[in-house]
Amino acid sequence: MKGNYGELMGVLKRGLAAVVFLVSLAAIDAQGCPMCYQSAAAAGPRTVHALNSGILILMFPPVLITIGISYLAFKKRNTFNGPE
Repeated sequence: MKGNYGELMGVLKRGLAAVVFLVSLAAIDAQGCPMCYQSAAAAGPRTVHALNSGILILMFPPVLITIGISYLAFKKRNTFNGPE
């Protein structure tokens, strides 16, 4: 019972560290947003629509790759813990 609690706390600490890391990256990356926003807003409505479509299209491959890796990891999670 005590071992499971330690493992749970380890997972929670790693998760918290990952969230802090990702949030700090967003704050660092936000430096160029006003300039990009102004240039996109100055463009015509067709350009804005093309930009939004491009963002959606570029989002699909990473999402599909992440889903695929997660599926494979879930499917193979007990490969090394099988009976000997």
